[in-house]
Amino acid sequence: MISNRRYWFLLFLIFLVYCAGMFVTLFENDSAQFAVMAMRMVQENDFLSLFKGPEEYLDKPHMHYWLAALSFKIFGIHDWAYRIPGILATLLGAYSCFGLGKLLYNNDVGKLASLIFMTAQTIVLSAIDVRTDAVLTGFTILAIWQLTAYIKTQNLKNILLGAFAAGIAFSTKGQIALVVMGLPLICHLAYTRNFKVLFNWKVLTALVVFAVAITPMLYAYYHQFDLHPEKIIRGRGNRSGIFFIFWEQSFERMSGEGIGKNSSDYFFFFHTFLWVFLPWTVLGILAYFTKIKVFINERFRPSPDIELLTVGGITLIFMIISFAQFKLPHYLNITIPLFAVLTASYLHGLGKTDSNKQLKILLGIQYFILAIVFVASSLMCFYVFRFKSPYAYLAMLAASVIIIYYCLIREAYYFRIITISVCSAILLNTVLNLHFYPHLLQYQAGSTMANTIVENDISVDKIYKISERYTWALDFYNKRPVQILSLEELRDKQDVWVYANEEELKQLHESGFDWNRQFTEKQFRITRLQGKFLDPAKRKKVLNKMHLVHIY
Repeated sequence: MISNRRYWFLLFLIFLVYCAGMFVTLFENDSAQFAVMAMRMVQENDFLSLFKGPEEYLDKPHMHYWLAALSFKIFGIHDWAYRIPGILATLLGAYSCFGLGKLLYNNDVGKLASLIFMTAQTIVLSAIDVRTDAVLTGFTILAIWQLTAYIKTQNLKNILLGAFAAGIAFSTKGQIALVVMGLPLICHLAYTRNFKVLFNWKVLTALVVFAVAITPMLYAYYHQFDLHPEKIIRGRGNRSGIFFIFWEQSFERMSGEGIGKNSSDYFFFFHTFLWVFLPWTVLGILAYFTKIKVFINERFRPSPDIELLTVGGITLIFMIISFAQFKLPHYLNITIPLFAVLTASYLHGLGKTDSNKQLKILLGIQYFILAIVFVASSLMCFYVFRFKSPYAYLAMLAASVIIIYYCLIREAYYFRIITISVCSAILLNTVLNLHFYPHLLQYQAGSTMANTIVENDISVDKIYKISERYTWALDFYNKRPVQILSLEELRDKQDVWVYANEEELKQLHESGFDWNRQFTEKQFRITRLQGKFLDPAKRKKVLNKMHLVHIY
């Protein structure tokens, strides 16, 4: 393993990258949407009900929103306050990766697993574009670690902590939490032939702790839905929130019913993995197939030096989520802790056996990934959104000098692979958080219009929209959801502002409305980047506009 000084220095730099991302404007849709939902809890002093705009929200449990609302209560309603629970959950996940790696292998594997987890691209992104997966991932890997420790030691503390973490994970995203915890643990129990640990009074105690942990979430569902069978949710009445979270939720996601279908590509997560685990992708794939080869050669005979928890859990989770009709890249986040431990054990094994030929090839691959990252970072800084400050050039030069130093330093291939990989992640995400995202978000009309509203001292109480189109960023940064009015209702209003797109502005004009002031902001769906937008010469062709007009 690399020296403690370098290890903690690299972790410190990664932590600074996370801190820099805390102050980036919230992304539409999910981050801004979830922040608005938590904000409404605080403003309306209603922590039992979830609303997505005017609609009651059944899809996900309450824990993520409760944690965000608690942060808002403590720190105020700010974008960085919304991100605090997700970042803390990520740090918890990193520590749990260390614990699981140490438990299954040794201390060095645990330390490396934590480093890999913190620098995996999708994990860094999940701490910036915060959704429910940050909390889910952190508490899921904590549960897996503690329950695995119980299987090994039968310690009551481990199983109780694992049950509590499982309850928090279930209260964050429902049944998928139990699936991604259960599959690796079942693989571990089956391989170690240790099912007898389940027949113990401690397991019953853990079930009680789990039940207590999920009770607040169940009560909130019961209060909002089960007590009101007259409510029509997704076109259906008599919806039970408790029945939904225990039974219907996963089936709806697998079939796409209720939330819609967005992909029938059964290989979606396989090619998505190529970027979500950067810069460790190649190492992770090699680690997976090397472990599979070991099991085949050993004919799956139990061995104290081999574990099936990581590779078995990854395999089964991939198989299940690949059949879902609704897929998003961040669904893979729950597998990253397992990949981190698996990859760390693979790298550590190579370093321990002094496989210099193989390590030299892997170092060449990591140099290649670093080169791609450097080219991508340079394009973002000098082409897509050009540097304007001389200090930015100095910062880029300093980062380059540090990376070149670690590239040229004469030391074991194993140490250089780790350092170069982490440097790749730090370089890419420093550029993203401090340069690319701030410039990109200038094209998110909701947040830029909120700044315009503040600069022109416009009362947010007087801002309306004439459709049910979501306006999450504007809602959050105004600290007030934009109210909806029909055209007929708008005729009875004077001295009001209407937030509208091009089509709605035309509709206002054709309906006889006139305005004496107008503000316009550029709009692009920033989470769906495309080549024309990234090309400054073609960017204007794909931009839309949002308007704020004063009806007098």
